[in-house]
Amino acid sequence: MNTSAFAEDRLARLREVIATDVESGLYWGASVKIARGGELAFDEAIGFADGERRQPLSTDSVFSIFSGTKAFINVLTLRAIERGQFALTTKMVDLIPEFAGAPRDRATIFHFLTHTTGMPGVWEPKPGLLLDRLEDSVAAVCEYVLGAVEPGTRCDYAPMANHTLLAEALRRTDPRGRDIVSIVREDLFEPLGMVDTAFGISDRTRARHVVPDMRGIVPITSPSRENDEPNGLYTASHNEATWVGASSTTSDMNRFLEMLRGEGTLDGARILSPRTVRLARKNWTGDLPNELYRTVALRAGYTPPPAYLGFGFNVRGEAIVNTQLGTLTSPETFGNYGAGSVVFWVDPELDVTFVALTAGLLDQARNIERFQRLSDLVAAAAL
Repeated sequence: MNTSAFAEDRLARLREVIATDVESGLYWGASVKIARGGELAFDEAIGFADGERRQPLSTDSVFSIFSGTKAFINVLTLRAIERGQFALTTKMVDLIPEFAGAPRDRATIFHFLTHTTGMPGVWEPKPGLLLDRLEDSVAAVCEYVLGAVEPGTRCDYAPMANHTLLAEALRRTDPRGRDIVSIVREDLFEPLGMVDTAFGISDRTRARHVVPDMRGIVPITSPSRENDEPNGLYTASHNEATWVGASSTTSDMNRFLEMLRGEGTLDGARILSPRTVRLARKNWTGDLPNELYRTVALRAGYTPPPAYLGFGFNVRGEAIVNTQLGTLTSPETFGNYGAGSVVFWVDPELDVTFVALTAGLLDQARNIERFQRLSDLVAAAAL
């Protein structure tokens, strides 16, 4: 492990802050990887998988990454654009005809990637929807999630709808007619060597899986056909929940980030072109606030920040605002996060990648504060 690109005492401070958080019960534990220039500098698991402290975390623990799943669909959507399956300007209704009805029928792939479709940010289209089959989710979105404003005029983060339909667009335009799980596995996970990443929990990873402790902060349940648990989606062996259903490790997520840091390539596998990655990490939502985080900010007592969304990725942006991507990182730092427990980003200027997968979900305001602090500690450690 190469730590020469970081100040040792500052990496020690990062370790100390996480350990203090865990000891205080803020969250149960964290698995963290940091690299610079592709050289791993920090690879540690601190704390536990559960509040009772019965299962210590390890560096190969498998986490449900919630909305971090969207990053995989983002990348494959951009790849499909590069391959001519559709364009940023393609209207979703032209790919999915049942997505009819004004004004949502004017929403393009660009609007879906930037969460500016004009649809409200709903968590579930209808109560009790089983989330493990893409066709059911697509049908529910098309029937119940209607356009509220003209596309492009408001930024409403879509917990579910956007990446359901983006995944369906990938499936319907796939030249080989594959299901969405096969597309993601064969076109992304396998080329990048992400051996422990899947939609669901496999037999080989189940013993290492950190069962999510929602701690009452997620407003819906996530049921599956495989079991009767309220959040059974996250323990089932298989799902097609392309907005929230993936599981992974810090090692696999580091490989995904290294592909992005390498502007689309890793170990000879070319996923995206450099031009596309550079466009993807630009702010495409201007000064529009993210309506979800506007509410979080107002409740927490700070000014709502701009959404700062690229092509599916969160971007740090120019202003100093409350953000999980940190305030000391460079403006084009980009990545994703998921449901009070997951953050990962690439800082192109510092040449740093950072992934933190944690146990014991936090509410949105505390999660933003926690990851902003950790992200700043990482940026401040870079020499």
